[in-house]
Amino acid sequence: MSANKPIPYLICGAGPVGQALALELHRNGVAASDILLVDAKSVEQASKDARTIALSHGSHQLLQRWNAAPLRATAIHDIHVSRRRHFGRTLIQASDHQIPALGYVVRYADIVTPLEISLQTAGIEVLRPQLVAAIRDDADQNAVWVELHDHDPLLALCVIQAEGGIFSEQQQRQQHHDYQQTAIIAHVTASHRIAHRAFERFTEEGPIALLPQDEGYSLVWCARPEKAAQLQQLNDTAFLSELQTAFGDRVGNFTSVSPRFAFALGLNAQADATSRTVKIGNAAQTLHPVAGQGLNLGLRDAMVLAQALIRHPAPTAIEIFMQEQDRDRQRTIKITDSMARMFASSADGSPLQAALGLGLGIVDVLSPLKQELAEQMMFGRR
Repeated sequence: MSANKPIPYLICGAGPVGQALALELHRNGVAASDILLVDAKSVEQASKDARTIALSHGSHQLLQRWNAAPLRATAIHDIHVSRRRHFGRTLIQASDHQIPALGYVVRYADIVTPLEISLQTAGIEVLRPQLVAAIRDDADQNAVWVELHDHDPLLALCVIQAEGGIFSEQQQRQQHHDYQQTAIIAHVTASHRIAHRAFERFTEEGPIALLPQDEGYSLVWCARPEKAAQLQQLNDTAFLSELQTAFGDRVGNFTSVSPRFAFALGLNAQADATSRTVKIGNAAQTLHPVAGQGLNLGLRDAMVLAQALIRHPAPTAIEIFMQEQDRDRQRTIKITDSMARMFASSADGSPLQAALGLGLGIVDVLSPLKQELAEQMMFGRR
């Protein structure tokens, strides 16, 4: 593709959010030749990504819309939310909402692979591996210059940034908070696994999430950096002992753990846009993993932006998208940020933690509050 011929829609980032945007545009009549994706990863790198993602019910419906349902997925039928050593808990169940599952636990590669196949079937081109060096909005040419490291520059009428990287490597945005937490990621097995039940267990250092996957659980253990560093140094037996103490015995004894990975956690969000450029997904908002809303919000970004671009030219479409998606974004950010801060803001046994534990019990018995929380997690609210 030449810089002399502007591409109508240039999407920087061919992860699930960028792929979804391209497919929704094409599904609504945009020619494949009018869409180009650029991504720094090769297809092989993307297909080997072993990260685990929590897909909401609404996100799973969107992937089915694009004929890109995950290759493998474990359904979540209910979510048990509790505070360690405090009375009170909330249990959210799919059966209460007349849906087959609240969400699904999926490996990243099992999301991007069917999306990649759908792009190939549609004839949409993806430049890989190509790193975007700079994006320059050229008012004189009424277009945007995109400079690449190993390719001729590209000229586009509309540029969508859909690749944001991880919190520790990002530039600071308007909404920024370092939670002073590190997430340890691994796969664990337990002696009394409860099939299709996810757990969100809050401790004084951060949440511990167990997501049902295969014959065990995908673990996301959030702890203070110094504690996380200590945990990473332990052998498997000692690590499982620490996890048992922190989580309790709701799934019996933890019996095995895979190799562990760790990354810093923070909120970094800013809804940037110009008349011809816009950021979506992780490029616009990086969230704490509590409640697993990062990718789900990104897919909703893609859907809303695509619908706006289909109905209106770029400047108007971007303005409409920013207005229409603002409530969902801010609401999701507020919920995840509040949960991450409040439940780890004071020590076990404190009056605040007792009150928060009681609050979980109150949410459980008040149907409107429970319904609102569940709908936000499943679909987002506008």
